[in-house]
Amino acid sequence: MTTVEWPVLPLNRTPPGSYFPAIPPPTPPAARAYPQAVMDAPITALMGIVVDGRQPERHPESVRCRVRKQVGTTNRWRLPESLGSDLLGTSQAVKAIKEPAWSDSIRSVVTGESARTSVNRDADKAYTFQTVESRPFSSPRLLRKAARSPSASPSIPSPPRTAPAQMISPRLAVHKPLTPHHPTPAQVFHYHSKHIFDVAGPDVVLHCLGTSWELHKPFLQKSQVLSELLYKAENPKPQKFYRDRTAETLDKYIRDSDIYSNEYQEISQRLNTVTISDGPRKGLSDPAHTSIQRTRTVTALKLKIKDANVTKEALAIALGNLYHDDTRVDEEDVAGVLAAAYHMKCPGLLNGCSQIMIDTVKASNVCTYMKAAIQYEQSSVITTCERWLELNLVPQLSLQIHLRELPMEVMTKLLKSTRLFTYNEYSLYKTLCNWIFLRRHPELQLMPSHSSIITYYNSLPKHSAFLEREEGQVYSGLFLSLKLHGITDTTHLDDIQQMNILPYQWLLRVLTQHYHSLQAGGDMRLLQYNFYSGSVRAGFIMEQDLPFYCEVMSIHGFHFELKAVRLDAEGTYTFYIQRLKPSDPVLSFRACERHTFSLRQDRDVRYDIKVQCFLDGQYQCWSTGVQKHGFGLDGKTSRCKTFTLSNLKCPVYATFHMVFPPT
Repeated sequence: MTTVEWPVLPLNRTPPGSYFPAIPPPTPPAARAYPQAVMDAPITALMGIVVDGRQPERHPESVRCRVRKQVGTTNRWRLPESLGSDLLGTSQAVKAIKEPAWSDSIRSVVTGESARTSVNRDADKAYTFQTVESRPFSSPRLLRKAARSPSASPSIPSPPRTAPAQMISPRLAVHKPLTPHHPTPAQVFHYHSKHIFDVAGPDVVLHCLGTSWELHKPFLQKSQVLSELLYKAENPKPQKFYRDRTAETLDKYIRDSDIYSNEYQEISQRLNTVTISDGPRKGLSDPAHTSIQRTRTVTALKLKIKDANVTKEALAIALGNLYHDDTRVDEEDVAGVLAAAYHMKCPGLLNGCSQIMIDTVKASNVCTYMKAAIQYEQSSVITTCERWLELNLVPQLSLQIHLRELPMEVMTKLLKSTRLFTYNEYSLYKTLCNWIFLRRHPELQLMPSHSSIITYYNSLPKHSAFLEREEGQVYSGLFLSLKLHGITDTTHLDDIQQMNILPYQWLLRVLTQHYHSLQAGGDMRLLQYNFYSGSVRAGFIMEQDLPFYCEVMSIHGFHFELKAVRLDAEGTYTFYIQRLKPSDPVLSFRACERHTFSLRQDRDVRYDIKVQCFLDGQYQCWSTGVQKHGFGLDGKTSRCKTFTLSNLKCPVYATFHMVFPPT
């Protein structure tokens, strides 16, 4: 048996002529201490307290408090102390031990080719590539051979003596646009009307927005304005046309260039154009010959449109849609095409654009659609945008930069709507503050964080509130529409006081209402409004078909669970409000330790449950109406009457209105 002796080489030297990178130095013990402590922590914690009763020592870099952190897919427990009755910590520690410590991506990095794992210590031995399950072979020559013959099983060639100098990596697919440049308005129009130009030449030339549009009389009947212009137009006159598209392009290049003189430009235009008359056509050998599509006399029309929303691209798409029975408009151009159709009075195109807006409304275009629908009197689009905003103003639009495009009159109407969805009253207050901030900073391109917005308002002068200054008085009516008495959390009130938007008298009135309600057992005596103006709102969104959804609402020492339970797979849900006891496990530890609890056995509450969703192409809203119930602490009186609905489709928006009448 032959024994092979490995040569002993110093760490800082490499044999000549071989691929032998320097071996990295070992990891210092201090650097390995914390990862090793994290790996051993779940095992130590599950072992329990030892005989002497002393708790194991933590690593110095560990946190001082009992904190759970999400670490990859293991949710690893990081503390070595005995878990005792901590069921959540026990579950995390057991999960950390049972599941593998390394993910597939980390394992591939650790087992990859490196100087530590696949180094060649023998200078006379050929270099071998490491083989793992996910990569059977990694020789570049073998990979190229396998790529050429995928069906055949390649034989493994002899590996190279050294590592290849250049590793061939696959090329990434490069996106190639269909056209090298953005299409011009004329190209867009000819794209829509090319099937007509192949049969008959134009007989109408419309001069609008500095461009001449070649049209056909039969299709102008779809536009009332163009039909009237055509009826009042003079008799057709011979017009000058280019001989072909090539001559037109060449003449445009000469006209736009600064190299050629004016005289040369006039000569070029005269030679490239031809005047068509009603006389006999000339033969093919005549220099003035032109194709049959360009031998007609045309009627010249002029249309003036003074609207910034009507661009040449929008007009080209609008005129091109005259040649179609259906509406062919992209989502990005529908607002401009709607404006062009409004000025040309095209009922079919107006209805088509309105339907496209209704079907494609979302956070990025709802403000544009809303302004266009108001300006051009499209009531169906206005209704759809308002219903979308009532549901998604707080959940979606408040988090995007498009919020600043929302008109003030629309914001005022939304804040007064009884169907407006919000998680709580403070969420609506934040949305209004974000909207004002974005309107005052139109140069921003990204949505700032809420802390940045608080810092901005806090940086304003302190001598008066924002609404008391000249630039903020215009927004006073919007803040009056908010239900500020529904903001009861101390952290939210601290943010409001720090931002210094509301006058001092407003904030004092809110705190006074809270104090009187606490002293009067929850009675809201100072609210002299109707139900929807004085009620406090809370809600949640059911985005998935989960077994139940719940939210806890705490106000004036009373705690309620707002709940929705799914009854079957057909979308049947039941909604109700249930009063919670101080010992109820639904309440968090912070709520039980710091919040106020009323010892009142019964509490009269007027409430209304609203459920909204998009069903059968329409926004549907169901409501219990204003109901009254005396909530007690026993099982019979702690829950109100259930509200059951069927065939609901996610997302479902549930809003709960509550008010405590004087007793």
